[in-house]
Amino acid sequence: MDPIWTVGLMTGTVLDGNIDIAILRTDGERVTEFGPYTLAPYPQSIRDLLEETLAQARKWNFEGPEPAIFAEAEDALTRAQSAAVLAHVEASGLKMSDIGVVGFHGQSVLHRAPQLGRIGATRQLGNGQLMHELLGTKVAYDFRSADVRAGGQGAPLAAIYHQALLRGLGTSGDTAVLNLGGVANVTWWDGADTLIAFDTGPANAPLNDFMKAHGLGDMDRDGAFARTGTVDEVRLKQLLEHPYLAQKPPKSLDRFDFTAAMADGLDPTTGAATLTAFTAGAVGKGLDLLPTRPKKLVVSGGGRHNPLMMEMLGSRAGVEAVPAETVGWRGDAIEAECFAFLAVRVIRDLPISFPTTTGVPYPLKGGRLAG
Repeated sequence: MDPIWTVGLMTGTVLDGNIDIAILRTDGERVTEFGPYTLAPYPQSIRDLLEETLAQARKWNFEGPEPAIFAEAEDALTRAQSAAVLAHVEASGLKMSDIGVVGFHGQSVLHRAPQLGRIGATRQLGNGQLMHELLGTKVAYDFRSADVRAGGQGAPLAAIYHQALLRGLGTSGDTAVLNLGGVANVTWWDGADTLIAFDTGPANAPLNDFMKAHGLGDMDRDGAFARTGTVDEVRLKQLLEHPYLAQKPPKSLDRFDFTAAMADGLDPTTGAATLTAFTAGAVGKGLDLLPTRPKKLVVSGGGRHNPLMMEMLGSRAGVEAVPAETVGWRGDAIEAECFAFLAVRVIRDLPISFPTTTGVPYPLKGGRLAG
């Protein structure tokens, strides 16, 4: 198949209020051209609606009928994202008829990893059929459900795209990809047949929630607040003994598996410093689980904008951490690019998850296609 233009969409669990939109030209195996990328802000009304939806999802916890707010939020976010896609494609000098497929991740509202004797569960809000009707092009969506039904973790799904990026660097296991979103996940590829990915622990979510709870803003911008504090090393040592961190992959986390409660009882600056250090320390524990410990991490996601978190990856995870831009990648765009890439794999009937990335029994095709 020749490469086609595709659009990828991502909205993270940290609810930063933005829709990430990336355009790629790809055949689902290699990227031939990186098209324009943008952040399209949600209206405040939808941000508020999603905050309430996540709160109700946690109370629901996959028990009984879904909260009524899910349908309302799904319709609102699908329409908002469809409008944002149309505006971005047109601003890029393209038409929707030039786009072969849209990769619509939707909004994750709840994710539960599988346990012994119980398959996992995952829920992303996003009406692919409605987006197809609004945009008039094919839409790939619901990327995680088939993986979970097959006994997989449903996450992380970015590994096959990270592999395509790593291929361009010519790495052989000495460089890995770390994404610092709400949760942190790492992808390691040996340059041949072995591709491993898993969630290492939390990234920005507990810290953001901690800042909000203390009336200190939506996030610790540039790590400036945590830098004024001192890490509680005793608390940190206890946190780093959490059994998840020693668990062998494949493994995955929900955004709320590690919360701001980890800093309960600490003053604000100490709490922020300790949560930042925990993210870095947990990454270090994760790297210890890989067949070869990488010397360098190429970091994507919002966490790479936090200089203190990046420094702590060096001091507490024992690895050189560089922003994605230093190797020519677009660190804010990678997750959206990933779902553009996966959408083409869906229409090509190629697998999107693997035994060593999500724990499925065999390379698994996934996603649903509208149109």
